[in-house]
Amino acid sequence: MAENILDKAFNGIVDKVEKALSQQGFEKLNVTADNSDEKVALFSNGTVAYSVIHTGDNNHLVLRSCSMTDDGPDNEWKNLATWMFDPASNTMADANSIGNDFADMLTASTQIKKVQQAKKKKKKNKDEGTADPEFLAKRFVTFFPELRDEIKEETDYHYPMRGATFARTKIVPKLQLFMKTAGKKDIVKMAGLLDRQYGNGDIDTRSIINIILLNSLSDEEYSKLYEHFGEDFQKYSKGARKYKGKTVKPEKVKKKKSFVADTLNKQ
Repeated sequence: MAENILDKAFNGIVDKVEKALSQQGFEKLNVTADNSDEKVALFSNGTVAYSVIHTGDNNHLVLRSCSMTDDGPDNEWKNLATWMFDPASNTMADANSIGNDFADMLTASTQIKKVQQAKKKKKKNKDEGTADPEFLAKRFVTFFPELRDEIKEETDYHYPMRGATFARTKIVPKLQLFMKTAGKKDIVKMAGLLDRQYGNGDIDTRSIINIILLNSLSDEEYSKLYEHFGEDFQKYSKGARKYKGKTVKPEKVKKKKSFVADTLNKQ
């Protein structure tokens, strides 16, 4: 009996979500749950993915989102809303309320704006990377695990992420300490991360790497990384060193105002 209630409740919630998202160009995709005590539904517009999932071990009903890649969701899910739904005690009225809450969230102007911005980002010039400052910050979690909670706190309260501010206040102190104690093997790994993210990054990310992160280091610390950079990154990072300690106006691209370009020296 409880299982029938759960099926009916989950399907009702998914129907409300589908109705809200179909008006924004999303389609429901076929998907299989990871295990038998989960129920899941997946929607995508090719750029953003939304998922509704019920986990049987804790009776959580979650609305979450992540970015889409050519191979499907990138699985860096961010929970947008979480409700408890226990089929042994909750009712269809409860499910109806949850469905309405999910639908209201998905049609809120702030959420629609996030989707629109994600679509615009995907259409950027192919010669420019698309990895944004949030993506860059997450790559540093490998070195600084405590960043995971700090990133969550930042993104919960600020959209878009204050990339320059976060890098200066959260990443720079950790990077400076790292460079004072790291051995050669770890320095090579850090250099590789910075090189890759510069190559993959959008203009904001590239500015953060050169103007904020690398220029926060002493010449000796910078040199330890520099020798392990690729040829292109060596050229661009070395060029940025002349701005160390100076007020700069980062490059403007196609007359579009860059978030970091306007805030590098104001945050």
